[in-house]
Amino acid sequence: MDVATVTTTNNVVHVHKPKVEHFNIKEWTNIDPKGFVRPVEKYLRKPWGLYMGREADHANFHYIESWLLPSLGLRVTIFHFHPYKRRDQNFYIDIGDFTPGKEVWHSTDHYLDIVVRTGRNAELLDVDELLAAQRAGLIDPGTAEKAIDKAVTAMTGIAQHGYRLESWLSSLGIDLTWR
Repeated sequence: MDVATVTTTNNVVHVHKPKVEHFNIKEWTNIDPKGFVRPVEKYLRKPWGLYMGREADHANFHYIESWLLPSLGLRVTIFHFHPYKRRDQNFYIDIGDFTPGKEVWHSTDHYLDIVVRTGRNAELLDVDELLAAQRAGLIDPGTAEKAIDKAVTAMTGIAQHGYRLESWLSSLGIDLTWR
């Protein structure tokens, strides 16, 4: 089953299998969830994570920078939006499993996302998708529970640091650098 439709009391939620992505450090490529192989401009490994920066041929943004943080179960991304597609966000966080490898890192997205607006707020997104995926059997209850725990930890840490994601991560010994 690639896509499931789950009907709730008020609406219909279309849900997909968890998105899987590969980050091939040796070949300087990123294989996106649809299987497209994208050239990567920069990879940087740190003890706590992997940075990727690459061009993007997307309608809304032209460049993407991400940090995979396995110990927290987070992927922190800055999208460089086209001027005519700007969004009110500083960071976009995916919740999931991020598995380091010597040459290839793997990610499995667990539906939940957080949008951070530095110094103002953080918004948890796609709870309905996570619950629909669990009801459809696309994700097991234990994985769904872990995703919620990771999201709560991130939301709490970000809020406790004045909605400054980088301050929270720095307090954990994780210092992100960007392009």
